[in-house]
Amino acid sequence: MNGKIEFSSAANETFKSIQLQILNRWGPTTLATFERKTLRTLDLISQSPLIYQSVEGNDKVRKAVIHKNCSVFYEIKPTEIRILYFWDNRQEPIL
Repeated sequence: MNGKIEFSSAANETFKSIQLQILNRWGPTTLATFERKTLRTLDLISQSPLIYQSVEGNDKVRKAVIHKNCSVFYEIKPTEIRILYFWDNRQEPIL
């Protein structure tokens, strides 16, 4: 399956925020590496949406770890894969 990936507004905002944080802390080389890893993860999700584990308590939402410090949460819809948001793993979890 090659699912069409759509970003929610929250996904756009959280991705830009994480990009800016990486750029300010570690510079453009680390940012480029993060962006490549993100694209690779999104490509895997597009090809095999069930590859990553579902979130506890919500079988519709899945979590992919891009890097030890960042994950992406997504939902598989009938006609698309919806990227919900990116998460800095160093933050407190959402309860």
